[in-house]
Amino acid sequence: MRFADPTNDVAFKKIFGDENKKEILISFLNAVLDFTGNDAIKSITIANPYQVPKIEDLKNTILDIKAVDNNNNSFIVEMQVAKDKEFAKRSLYYTSKSYVSQLGVSKEYSTLQKVYFIGILNFSILETSEYISRHLILDAKTLKQEIGDFEFTFIELPKFTKSLDSLENSITDQWIYFIKNASNFELIPAELENIQEFKEAFAIAQQYTWSKQEMEVYDYVSMREGIQENALKTAIEDGMKIGMEKGMEKGMEKGMEKGREEGEYQAKLTIAKNLLDLLDDATLSLKTGLSISEIATLRE
Repeated sequence: MRFADPTNDVAFKKIFGDENKKEILISFLNAVLDFTGNDAIKSITIANPYQVPKIEDLKNTILDIKAVDNNNNSFIVEMQVAKDKEFAKRSLYYTSKSYVSQLGVSKEYSTLQKVYFIGILNFSILETSEYISRHLILDAKTLKQEIGDFEFTFIELPKFTKSLDSLENSITDQWIYFIKNASNFELIPAELENIQEFKEAFAIAQQYTWSKQEMEVYDYVSMREGIQENALKTAIEDGMKIGMEKGMEKGMEKGMEKGREEGEYQAKLTIAKNLLDLLDDATLSLKTGLSISEIATLRE
């Protein structure tokens, strides 16, 4: 028996975005957001339920999960594998966009409901040593949350190092462990097999039940992630080498400070050139700091 890797975009959305198995997403959200008792989510509507995407559409497709609960609060859940230093800003953009989209022409501001963003990252981005962190808008002096319509939770998988036997009864840790380690198992672990939501999640992750198209897209995403990671690493190494060489040449003429700036710029150009065939202009701009117009010039 082979389980899919939940960090793969397609597998993640297939598992947590199944409109016929909403209890999986409800369990996950209640766990990571610490919703209990009257605050616990009872029902949810998945706004963009899982559908196997076409490979040719994947380049510009973000396979996140959008949902609305019984109190009309909105949730955005995104799995991010490739390292993105702008991910925090992107989460702000998606959250604010979701918030504003609630307001129709005839609606009042009072109808706006809270938006929760949950980002699961296969890399570390924050200074905290905690593997799960919650970010609110608080008063700087009183620390009260008087503006409560935005909330961000980040799960940084590299910081999660717990073993299966140390999870105890923490449903939060169990879900994070599942996302990080499910593909390493051939059978459902005994510690999780009696929990209904995990039984269903593992059942969806069994790849022998997947269609040929799903397997092709899953394999393509895995391959693309590997290629992008290696290309980015190579591009950075080559770019820094070339950039430093050119920067030193310029530095001899105009001074070390200008030389360093030139070196950094040349490094960005080299990195962008190496990734032109893999990433779109917007993503390249985020990755390198170059403007969209500079990227467009490189393509020409």
